[in-house]
Amino acid sequence: MNRIVHPIEQESFRRLRARLDTSHFAPLTRAVVERVIHSAADLEYASDLVTDEDDLLAAHAALHAGAPVVVDVEMVAAGITRRETVCRLKDAVSGPGLTRSAHAIRLAYEEVGPGALWVIGCAPTALEELLTLDASPALVIGLPVGFVGAAESKAALRASGLPAVSNVSEKGGSAVAAAALNALLYHPVSPEETP
Repeated sequence: MNRIVHPIEQESFRRLRARLDTSHFAPLTRAVVERVIHSAADLEYASDLVTDEDDLLAAHAALHAGAPVVVDVEMVAAGITRRETVCRLKDAVSGPGLTRSAHAIRLAYEEVGPGALWVIGCAPTALEELLTLDASPALVIGLPVGFVGAAESKAALRASGLPAVSNVSEKGGSAVAAAALNALLYHPVSPEETP
């Protein structure tokens, strides 16, 4: 089913492109960058985001082949359209040396196993916990926000070598993380990706 784009969204993207030339980005990178900027009305994401087109191509194929999508909080889940997600935060508890968000990531991994797309937009400790697991992710969208641990957790994600979307600054959040995943959901599937 084709997605119907509302005229307000069309105009928003037209204005975004009038203010920022995104034509030099590869197709999926452009889709992610534009959708993240659109979600935050923040043009700085064009230079702050870190992506790899090959990682995005593989993740796009996995997503459209039915790979599970795991989120760290319900706010991220609420922003992801057209796809069910796994969020175990309601079942998680905190303990010595373990935040509730980190425990939720453990629970989610036990449920979905390797090969999922992980979308973390709130808790740096969720991203840190994911990096300790042997999750073999299709993609990690690591965009937690905050002054404590956010930039550091995203730097650790980039250093891990896992396929990822992240950003360098402390900026991030549920809306931008969901937007990055939605960019992959909305992007058309090419014939060579069809299972």
